[in-house]
Amino acid sequence: MIKFAPILIALAYGIAMYRFSAWRTAKELDAKSTELADPMLRHLCDQMAAALELPRIKVHIYEIDPINGLAAPDGRIFITRGFYKRFKNGDVSADELASVIAHELGHVALGHTRRRMIDFSGQNAMRTALAMILGRFLPGIGPWLAGALMNLFMAKLSRNDEFEADAYAAALLTKSGIGIEGQISLFEKLDALTQSNAGAAPAWFLSHPKTHERIAALRKMEDRWKALPSSK
Repeated sequence: MIKFAPILIALAYGIAMYRFSAWRTAKELDAKSTELADPMLRHLCDQMAAALELPRIKVHIYEIDPINGLAAPDGRIFITRGFYKRFKNGDVSADELASVIAHELGHVALGHTRRRMIDFSGQNAMRTALAMILGRFLPGIGPWLAGALMNLFMAKLSRNDEFEADAYAAALLTKSGIGIEGQISLFEKLDALTQSNAGAAPAWFLSHPKTHERIAALRKMEDRWKALPSSK
């Protein structure tokens, strides 16, 4: 039992850091966010809520400048002030911003937020724990291998999550009568949005599938829906 103590300690450390990160993230969002009150966006949210048979969809504005959409670990949905400003300036349409909200709703509905942390502190804790475990069996290369394995795992997980959330958003936008053209046109604006963040890709797109892959997946899904016999 004693020889496994360092491994158990590492796992306990990972869990503790994950919980601390979730608490810290919630506190940060509470301190720097207000509920979205824009009439046009609220109307679109009400359309999506009706499609989901929910009384309402509550969205918050997170008071930071980078262009981003966020699904918090506790299930709350956020768009950043920077994204909202681009909407008010006419650079992003209401349908495009609604597609971001629908996408983040997908992350919550599909359970992605249970294994994703906004600031990735939970992933860093897991990396540390894995490095300690592998280091006992593979001295010297254990920590390096742990980092490589975590990078591969998280990249694949993120890509799968994004495709699933895209599909959920497309279905919700279609059912609510908004449609997916705003979702696609927003992806087509990726380069411009990236440049608005001083050349750094928004966190919303980090470790995500390539833009053309996401658009192609949406078009393929749309073609499948159109081929289905219409119900009368």
